[in-house]
Amino acid sequence: MPHRIIFGLSLLVLFTAQQGFAMPDARVAAICDAAARRAAQSEGVPLDVMRAISRVETGRARDGRLEPWPWTINVEGQGYWFTSEFEAKSYVFNIFKAGKRSFDIGCFQINYRWHGKAFRSIDAMFDPEENATYAARFLNELYAELGSWPAAVGGYHSRTPSLANAYSGRFQTVLAQLDQTLPDAPEPVTRDPFTTAATPLIPVNLPQPGSGALGSLVPPSGTATAFISFN
Repeated sequence: MPHRIIFGLSLLVLFTAQQGFAMPDARVAAICDAAARRAAQSEGVPLDVMRAISRVETGRARDGRLEPWPWTINVEGQGYWFTSEFEAKSYVFNIFKAGKRSFDIGCFQINYRWHGKAFRSIDAMFDPEENATYAARFLNELYAELGSWPAAVGGYHSRTPSLANAYSGRFQTVLAQLDQTLPDAPEPVTRDPFTTAATPLIPVNLPQPGSGALGSLVPPSGTATAFISFN
């Protein structure tokens, strides 16, 4: 009986902590725009390009507007929008345990299989600032290679011309509808209560996924580091 009581109290504390880190939708949506603004300034990518991509990748309709959402996960073409960072990370932890390696994370939907090695952990991929900065640097590489921002945007999604063109068309539609009034930058994002945990949920020495064909946000080659850290 005492063990059941302790277990029940542990669940209550966990639930309470999770609820305490939930934020109003408007504030959560502003996180991606704030990260996009800083990444655009630091990396020299047009801000409207960054903002439009975040909406194409993670946009949700609210009050007649399309708004980005930082706690978005896409697994094999299926998108999931989570209320909190905690919920999104829990989902990724579960699919990782189940063997999934191809999934997209965050404001700019960075793919773990192809780009995870550029981050110190999956936790870092969830960080809106790191997510946006990596996306901006990748867009700059594509711009240097392809010669224009529309072409870079298409390449951001896929190297297959038909897929890149379809994505560019969606991007242009969102860009034309973009609200030019940026919301005030939100207060610094409070990370979930397990961000400072000392023990990684997934150890670094797990078997590595192999490389494959080019796809969404895919460089010519690479493998990812199988590691979720909350520090």
